[in-house]
Formats: sequence, structure tokens, C-alpha cells
Amino acid sequence: MALQPARTKYRRAQKGSNAGNAKRGNTLAFGEFGIQAMSRVRMDGKQLEAARVAINRHLKRKGKVWIRVFPHTPVTKKPAETRMGRGKGPVEFYVALIKPGAILFEVAGVSLTIAREAMRLADTKLPCRCRFIAREGVAA
Repeated sequence: MALQPARTKYRRAQKGSNAGNAKRGNTLAFGEFGIQAMSRVRMDGKQLEAARVAINRHLKRKGKVWIRVFPHTPVTKKPAETRMGRGKGPVEFYVALIKPGAILFEVAGVSLTIAREAMRLADTKLPCRCRFIAREGVAA
């Protein structure tokens, strides 16, 4: 099951803009190690869930994992070969608008080598370039 909001105030949203760099959520807040987005992307709930599963499988229930982003924005699609007009299509999935510098996942309670490998596995599941970061004082 992909990540999505339990309920929303409005069913559909406009596309909007994803310009600029992350002003908030761009430093480690909970864990000792994290994975930081290097590029701009619309990441859907399935991709985030796949990365989370990859991290948890590698950690083998040791340590703690935080997901720092959530897919709030609905994306609509109209059926193929539909004529123009007749309004906006139904919601197909939800996306998180990721800006460069945003922290996606954080991990604590595991060693550097285990955390680095878990984040590498998560990075392969994600549609953007990411980098591994560690808290000040923790050897990176």
C-alpha cells in the first residue's frame, strides 16, 4: 500500500511550482545519519515506501528510521483517448514535492557502515540523486 493522506480538505490540486531549494527539513533533526536529495523531483508514495522497506530490511529491526517527507499533493490523470474538456480527471496517486537539500530519511542506533549501506539501497529505489550525510561529531 502506497503512502497517501488519510483525508484531504480538497480532492484535487493544481500542479503548482517546485522551484528553489529546501528551506526547511534540510538538516538532520532526529537521527545520526540521513539521506539528502540532490535534485528536484515529484516522488510518489510507492517510491518512498520501496525505499523505506529497503532500509528496514537491511537494518533487520535494529535502530530507528524516520521518514521526513510525505506525499500530500494529489496527481490526477484522465483516461487514455479521452476528448478534451469535461473537467479534471480523478486522482491517480499522491506525490511529495522534493527540493534539493531536503532530508528524506534518517536513521539512528546503528553503525556507520550499516547506515551507509541501508541508505545506498534506499537511494537505488528513488528517482533522484541523493547523498549520505552524518551528524556533526559522528565520523562520516
